[in-house]
Amino acid sequence: MRDALRAAHLYYMQDLTMEAIARELKTSRSSVSRLISYAKETGLVDIRIRSPFELSTRWEQDIARRFGVSAHVIPVPSGSSDVDRQDRVARGAARILNSYFDSNMAMGVAWGSTMSAISRHLVPKETHNSDIVQLNGAGNTHTTGIDYASEILRRFAESYTARLQQFPVPAFFDSPATREHLWKERSMRRVLDMQTHLDIALFGVGSPFADIPSHVYIGGYLDPEDYQTLSDQGVVGDVATVFFRADGSTDGIELNARATGPDFDVLRRIPRRVCVVSGVSKLPGLSGALAANLITDLIIDEAGARALIDSAGGSVPTTTGAVTIVDVTDDDADQFPGAVRE
Repeated sequence: MRDALRAAHLYYMQDLTMEAIARELKTSRSSVSRLISYAKETGLVDIRIRSPFELSTRWEQDIARRFGVSAHVIPVPSGSSDVDRQDRVARGAARILNSYFDSNMAMGVAWGSTMSAISRHLVPKETHNSDIVQLNGAGNTHTTGIDYASEILRRFAESYTARLQQFPVPAFFDSPATREHLWKERSMRRVLDMQTHLDIALFGVGSPFADIPSHVYIGGYLDPEDYQTLSDQGVVGDVATVFFRADGSTDGIELNARATGPDFDVLRRIPRRVCVVSGVSKLPGLSGALAANLITDLIIDEAGARALIDSAGGSVPTTTGAVTIVDVTDDDADQFPGAVRE
């Protein structure tokens, strides 16, 4: 690692050629190349290209101006599959995250398909006295959710040599009274108090009509009656299993009274709130999250950025008072009773 640091400093900071570095380090040119590659792969070197001629840069500026958030637009080929698109955005988010998180900081992470993808691409960065905090419970009637959520959180903690603070509760309680009583327990209060003192919150936007379905909608967390209720109450998405409408409102959404994710008032008090989204299908949910003022930093693919900017010039592509399943078969629509089929 010392050799890689030395080689990287000579190459990037002093503009020496690999041949000159090889002579100084008394090694071969190929060894210098491997050292520099190692420095990039392990996060010793972080490279970011910002071109004023690229559309992505202009989109970042447009998003910042129109929505008041810092945007990072990840280049993704237009013909990419939804899985490849998510993977590209996750890779970019993992590298950007290194510039946000450091020693003596606490980061809350909401589990989900996007967070799972990011966790697989994290670049190791040693920190001290730092914490990774689970934002919402993961258990349901079929599983404790521990294996799924813990694996995601463990990757974050190991990558940043941070303490892991798990939240061993279900995603949704059976009744609001159960949550109310459990939240009074000292063991639960400890984690809840940590959530109120986070430096960063990292989350995706859950959506019942995303091209890559959000885990909360396919993992056995919701009953058919829940889908009907969400549809009736105009829900377009969720952040950390707390649901919202197109205008960002949450009042009167019954399922939120049983949810274990942080209240949006708590979330808004976190200084940096990083949302990672890929694909146009999550635009209604993303627009709702922006309307709710949940986001300070947005990491998104080019197609999603373009659609978001286009939506700002006209009506937001969503429905009023119903969850919309976009481009599905009749069999798929049966999974979401009460939804409107387009």
